[in-house]
Amino acid sequence: MWRPPRCLLRPLRRSTSTGTGTGRRLLLSTPIFYANGPPHIGHLYSALLADALLRHRRLRAAGPARLCTGTDEHGLKIQQAAAAAGTSPAELCERVSALFRQALTRAGVAYTDFIRTSEPRHQRAVRHFWGALGDAGVLYKGSYEGWYCTPEESFLPESQLTERTDSQGRPCKVSLESGHEVHWTKEENYMFRLSAFRDPLHSWLRDNPRAIFPNSFYQCVLRWLDEDLPDLSVSRERSRLQWGIPVPGDPTQTIYVWVDALVNYLSVLGYPESHGAWWPAVHHVVGKDILKFHALYWPALLLAAGLEPPERILVHSHWTVRGQKMSKSLGNVVEPSVCMGQYGVDGFRYFLLRQGVPERDCDYYDEKVVKLVNSELADALGGLLNRSTAPSINPSNTYPRFSEPCFPKVLDCREAKGTGRACAEDYELVAAVASLPAQVDSYFQGFQIYKALECIAQCVRQTNGFFQRHRPWKLDRRDAGEQLWLDTILHVTLECLRVYGTLLQPVVPHMADKLLSRLAVGPGERGLTGLTFLARYEGKPCPFEGRQLGPDTGILFHRLGKS
Repeated sequence: MWRPPRCLLRPLRRSTSTGTGTGRRLLLSTPIFYANGPPHIGHLYSALLADALLRHRRLRAAGPARLCTGTDEHGLKIQQAAAAAGTSPAELCERVSALFRQALTRAGVAYTDFIRTSEPRHQRAVRHFWGALGDAGVLYKGSYEGWYCTPEESFLPESQLTERTDSQGRPCKVSLESGHEVHWTKEENYMFRLSAFRDPLHSWLRDNPRAIFPNSFYQCVLRWLDEDLPDLSVSRERSRLQWGIPVPGDPTQTIYVWVDALVNYLSVLGYPESHGAWWPAVHHVVGKDILKFHALYWPALLLAAGLEPPERILVHSHWTVRGQKMSKSLGNVVEPSVCMGQYGVDGFRYFLLRQGVPERDCDYYDEKVVKLVNSELADALGGLLNRSTAPSINPSNTYPRFSEPCFPKVLDCREAKGTGRACAEDYELVAAVASLPAQVDSYFQGFQIYKALECIAQCVRQTNGFFQRHRPWKLDRRDAGEQLWLDTILHVTLECLRVYGTLLQPVVPHMADKLLSRLAVGPGERGLTGLTFLARYEGKPCPFEGRQLGPDTGILFHRLGKS
């Protein structure tokens, strides 16, 4: 009779590496991408979310951080794709993995680790992890039969299937989620006692209500736990699947591709020797289609192997194209390389992170990209920088001085009437920009990057309104009072731009660098921990005041033509 391993009988203890505050370590991860075809924007979106979180964390100087990504190179799907292409699985994976690496590098994804499941270090980690499961007594050999979906590399219950007709007009069963055809499969496999982990998983989620985020996905996992939780087939017969890691001690079986793939998060940390320095201070960024694998199977496998579940699982939804799911058969798969060529790397990064909402599917079409990027990057932000640094309005090419009499400090913007040259709307702008860094930080911490960008875009619009409202180009420089007000208008505008450039670094790194360099903001002045705004308004010195601006490198972001 099987008895629960000790890992199920003791409460979870949080690792010291996951403590809060400055100096804690954190590993951010994307899924490893299946190497049966080239990257699409869904892959890139996962990677950009993780990249933006990593960059923001580094700007906060919150402690050592890493970002791992890579390619999942085993499984029946790759074995079949290679056969169809007339090549070997190894050659197919070599080519496709290089495409992913190139796409991520071109998109500016600052990954620190790129793991391939075909690497010896990973295969060694998988074999050790399998041994830990065996030692815990959670594996047994049994006959298993059910509907297997090769594209999803998983068995699906009847409740997740529907009937359709195939291309020959014959009835067939397909996955409700993906529409992929399934086939009845009967095998003798190794089984994992997933059913024994219902209570431990419930306890983990109850004690860590933000372990899966957004909350709608957390609730989804809780519902799954209330349903049937059958034991999981964790191997395939070697006669059917040769392209994978053999089960240690049983050459007739191949380790299930998802068990193999999930261990990548440990492989990059040097499992089984040196992973403890980082694990479980890990945030997985995953698409909703692989939530069950990451939020049910993976935590259960970890608990069985004597390890804690990851600290957080950050889940995002999918991208559709003009309301339709992306698919090769429809010919509507959006290639990142084409988009980055059309819209620029920063333009496309901005679009995906500004429009992508984790809780719901988002729709892509070219006209939407052009309209958004032109409006918010080229016109609003780029136009503001261009106008406030133009030789005609700022002939000295300096960071002008701020005049307290022109813009006196008030406790309530309603007091502004009759004092100085600033109006109530100007004080509202100052208050909005002063609170912006904390707002943006809160949204990044809450995995709502799109809301952070929405707040920045709103402040940029307010700053344009401020500049337009006071028409500095109409002021007479020969009048000393007018010159003071002109300088103050430009000082406030450049201070706003400096804040926007600093906050946008995780999303549009190259464009933000160009903006900050134009404002002569040095490399050591671009972090978030020391970010100040309009110090002179608070009666404090401003280190930028009077500083010569950086060289004019031209238009910040060129307007896009119609696609």
